[in-house]
Amino acid sequence: MRFTISICLIAAFGLLNASCVDSRPIHYYSIETPPAPATAPAPAGLVLLVGNISVPPELQDGRIRYRAGSNEVGAYQFHRWMERPGMMVCESLVQTLRASGKYRSVLESSSSAAGDYILRGKLYEFDEVDRETIETSISLQVDLQDTKTKRIVWDDLVKRDEPVSSKNVKDVVQSLDRNLQAVAKETAAEIDKFLAARH
Repeated sequence: MRFTISICLIAAFGLLNASCVDSRPIHYYSIETPPAPATAPAPAGLVLLVGNISVPPELQDGRIRYRAGSNEVGAYQFHRWMERPGMMVCESLVQTLRASGKYRSVLESSSSAAGDYILRGKLYEFDEVDRETIETSISLQVDLQDTKTKRIVWDDLVKRDEPVSSKNVKDVVQSLDRNLQAVAKETAAEIDKFLAARH
């Protein structure tokens, strides 16, 4: 009798516990960078490869991150990216460099792709920052390697903050979208300037 009562109590506790699980839906977001105006590629220009953009472990699980004050770091449990931030940065750089029309082609790096230079980077920040005002912060370290000599010929660190109109996650995503566009344009402009002086 006691054994039967114990089993019933365990089963009831299990059902009660299952009903307390948060059933809120997970919302997914993407960076919707508007397509750049079509520009004819330079017929005799360089070929650029955009390689891996590495990210720290805390940005790899897809949750949208935030920082509050000096020490608190967290993530929105029910708000996530469709793609990992490193991939979004890579795609934005490819698109922006292509739109300049200064290169014969700009490709994502692969084992079969051949080019004159390969651009790689590390994303340090891609998050909401709550201070007196709310903003988003992106910090991206990039370098350019000559594929013939294997030497790093150029590097840069771009750090940029962008205001957020409210604490709403959709507004945070829109701010990160604008911020990433600006970071990609700044990075592409510096690469254009360096390569124009080198060639």
